[in-house]
Formats: sequence, structure tokens, C-alpha cells
Amino acid sequence: MPITHTNRKGWTYTLCQGSTKTGKPRYFFAREPKGEVLDAVPEGYRIEESVNGVVSLVKERPTLIAPDETAAVEAALKLHPHGSNYRVTTKDNQIIVHEGQGADLGALFAVMGRTGQEAQAFQLRSTRYTPIMRFVLYDHDKRLFGAERWHFSGSIDAWIGIGRMGRLDTLARAFIPALGTKAYFELD
Repeated sequence: MPITHTNRKGWTYTLCQGSTKTGKPRYFFAREPKGEVLDAVPEGYRIEESVNGVVSLVKERPTLIAPDETAAVEAALKLHPHGSNYRVTTKDNQIIVHEGQGADLGALFAVMGRTGQEAQAFQLRSTRYTPIMRFVLYDHDKRLFGAERWHFSGSIDAWIGIGRMGRLDTLARAFIPALGTKAYFELD
């Protein structure tokens, strides 16, 4: 049976294998299967879906971020008045907070008379997320993190450090409340 994955947008992808120009195997997911369709995930790989619904096959790597550290950031987001507009991912030594872009479809659907569940399902499928804040593990032994926010200036778009290194739960409680406010742009 082919390996498939249905992403958050409701699209189903099939795992396929092709070849690189040098003849090495290349794995990919396709809505319309191409090449050889696989019936097992290759050893040492796992299926991953990005915050925006892109499905890919990635090499398994040991994670540097502990589950309770990710949970600390998610807990801080639950206290935010618009916390449902944010998603958290981890990559290497980083916990990344992504902000949903676009209109508040829940409010729009309420005006149109649609139910909250319909609005939530539509928003989940259509929202595009962009990285807005991240917490970077700098001291593995002491579990000290640095906080950074995305700097929007047009000419220099980059991550900039905010605050000092510290415990993740302290940093998350200090900086996450600024998300979606004017105070965010004053963090440095």
C-alpha cells in the first residue's frame, strides 16, 4: 500500500522516489504520483509537514530541544489573547514561533452566519504562517536560550537579538505578550 500523508489543508500526497543526476535516490511527495511509488518510509527518514502544509521526507536527526521546552513556549502562547494565531515549530537548536498572516476569517464568517467550526476549519486550511520570533539554545549544559525577533525594515530583514540569554520559560513569558502589538517593534 502506498505511503500517503494528508496535510492540514486536506490535500493527500503520495511518497515517491526518483533519481538525482548522479543516480542517487531522491524522495519526494506528490499529489499526482510520479516515478516509483513507495510502500514504506526509507530507513533513517521520517515524514514532516511544515507549518504551512508542505509535506516532505527528512532525515531523522536527534533533537536538541526537549519536549518540555517546546511546551513552555506553547504555554506562554496560550496566555496570549490571540494565541490561536500562532504556531510553534522546532528545528535544530531553535524553537520558532510563526504568526498567521491574513484577515481574521473567524470574524468574517461570524458576520456571514457560518458556524465557528466551519470558520476554524477554513482558517486552518488557508492561513499562511511566517516566522516572527525564535528562541535559540546557546548553552546546552545550562539550557540557556537567547530570544530573537524578526526585524522588518525593507532593506535589512533579519533576526535580531532581544534581551539577554536566560531560562526559556522566563524569556517566553517576557517576550510572547508583545506579539501582535506595537511593543513587538520596540523589543531589542
